[in-house]
Amino acid sequence: MSAAEKLPGTLEGNRRLDQWLQFNPDRSITLAIGRVELGQGVLTALAQIAAEELDVAFPRIRVLSGDTAIVPNEGVTSGSRSINEGGMAVRYACAEVRHLLLKEAALRLGIAVEKLSVADGTIAGPGGEITYWQLPHATLLARQASASVSPKQASRHSIVGTNVGRLDIPDKVTGTPRFVQDIELPGMLFGRVVRPPSFAAKLTSFDRALVENLPGVVALVVDGNFIGVVALREEQAVKARLAALSAAQWQEGVLPADETDIYDFLVSRPSKDQVVIEKSDAAALARGERSFSARYTKPYLAHASMAPSCALAKCDEGIVEVWTHSQSVFALQQEIALILDLPAAEVRVHHAEGPGCYGHNGADDAAFDAVLLSRAVSGRPVQVQWMRDDEFAWEPLGPAMVIKTRASLDAEGNIVDWAFDVWSNGHMHRPGSVKTAGRVSSLIGAWHVLDSVPRAPQVDAPMFAGIANNAVAGYDLPNQRVVEHCVLELPLRVSSLRALGAYANVFALESFIDELAAASGSDPVEFRLRHMKNPRARAVMELAAARAGWQPGVVSDGTTGYGFAFAQYKNYAGYFAIAVELELDQGIRVRRAVAAVDVGQAINPDGVINQNEGGIIQAISWTLKEQVRFDRERITSRSWEDYPILTFPEVPKVEVHLINRPDEAPLGAGELAMGPTAAAIANALHQALGVRIRDLPLTVERITRSM
Repeated sequence: MSAAEKLPGTLEGNRRLDQWLQFNPDRSITLAIGRVELGQGVLTALAQIAAEELDVAFPRIRVLSGDTAIVPNEGVTSGSRSINEGGMAVRYACAEVRHLLLKEAALRLGIAVEKLSVADGTIAGPGGEITYWQLPHATLLARQASASVSPKQASRHSIVGTNVGRLDIPDKVTGTPRFVQDIELPGMLFGRVVRPPSFAAKLTSFDRALVENLPGVVALVVDGNFIGVVALREEQAVKARLAALSAAQWQEGVLPADETDIYDFLVSRPSKDQVVIEKSDAAALARGERSFSARYTKPYLAHASMAPSCALAKCDEGIVEVWTHSQSVFALQQEIALILDLPAAEVRVHHAEGPGCYGHNGADDAAFDAVLLSRAVSGRPVQVQWMRDDEFAWEPLGPAMVIKTRASLDAEGNIVDWAFDVWSNGHMHRPGSVKTAGRVSSLIGAWHVLDSVPRAPQVDAPMFAGIANNAVAGYDLPNQRVVEHCVLELPLRVSSLRALGAYANVFALESFIDELAAASGSDPVEFRLRHMKNPRARAVMELAAARAGWQPGVVSDGTTGYGFAFAQYKNYAGYFAIAVELELDQGIRVRRAVAAVDVGQAINPDGVINQNEGGIIQAISWTLKEQVRFDRERITSRSWEDYPILTFPEVPKVEVHLINRPDEAPLGAGELAMGPTAAAIANALHQALGVRIRDLPLTVERITRSM
């Protein structure tokens, strides 16, 4: 491959081999990764790829992740792309490094390369051997990658494709400090922020005397609409924050919608419209005999992480250093530098694990809060921990959505026409997501200070990844028209949440498919298979149905329901099918969920299964319980009592069956389950009670109203 050709995955933007690997004196190897660990096990899988291509034992790999000063810039850890993009880069980089080391060993040993073999980093041939660590690896790696060395064939893999224990789990099980909240720096202080009570609120007065003289208070920052306190001890910071809440007086504004009219608001406001797909077949259209339509809705959803966002910052002699659980450490580095008018090289961001969120929560905002407070105490390190009500009220939410569907069936019950319109605000507002010549920011601290930076415009992820994610039906339909309506006006702050638009789109699409199957008198699984030619899609449907014991024509007794759904994430990534068994007794409970998954080559099969088990459970919680509540002034669901999630006793029996295809490209596993699980639950509810609930969450109150 020539230097002008595009290199595989994220190797393209990070071509130096010594950016990726370092051989250490203790016979370990450091693998530098721009992706970060969010609880998805991705660093373990990437280490497996490295060990496989280098021919070393897995424990020799030490992973260094998410430090902007020393790891490759691989962008944002999102979109289920870490393995198929980052893994591809690691695979080719390590294959080339192994080849370079073998060539050097051949010269030193006087043995032809073809006669050499590698076992756990020891290169051996007839009459001689040498280890990787005895070679001038630093010199050999000081070059641009060429991607000219082919990685191993799957048939030769001994580490990739096996169940390796996750690198991060032992510390978490034993309570070893590893989270951002656990970091202790010399001289560290503790900070808290006081946010406005609502998005449009303005600070009108503040009684500093109520806060400044409290025990332990080191600094009080009142700058525009930004209020922060710094104290010697954490409990002192908490008490100072409570006092600051009392000391602040605000003038509140009015939101353009509340939870009662948000869906009418979305479809009535100006939008940027885009035809995602338009496929026409006049002859098929003419065969249509019966038409159907429906409207589906999804509310705003919170990330609802186990712990609120946290960060540390140290601003010392012009150098800003930040520790954060952000998924986009390089973009955060650039944004902090932009706001503070500093060269990016003077801002260093370290990733440290947090409670996890699978999306854009308050992590980046907490990081900038910590920077502002550290600057107020002469550069001493400050830990900022958001409080639970901060998180619910101010983190970016998963956007509310409206989907309208229309379809026609012919005399044989086949779909001959399909239309799908989806309305939502853009699903992207991370740092760095807006490319503009102006100085704008996505961080709320930057908007609130007196010398504020304007809010960055709301944008959507690229086609098929944001609003329109999985809006295109993956079935074989002769006519299909899908239109995305990106609503410009923002009632609430929104950004990326796991699966983005796919959760609502697949819920609507697969619910509507079930409605059409019922109208045609068909079994839901048979109806899907009839409209699907893709053999891999058919395989996961058939496997999920078989393992669930799916029985066509089963009549519910009114207390148990069975539902089915399918999707290929983004219409080009992993395949997922699920059957659920629903129990209707004193409420709605998923009793059993059986899924089949195809993500191509599974680097760590157990990791793939774990990801989908977790995705199913989170999707059940979203579908049955979760909804951000708000009125015309503010978000009102600001605690776990106001925003309930699935509890341990409500977790069903979950089975995930993996179709591993070692010779296929890996497709990503993190976001497959969300939409299909929601649709399968809705379909099971209909099968049990004969009512079709099209508005999420699927609550007892909605069922009662429908009946």
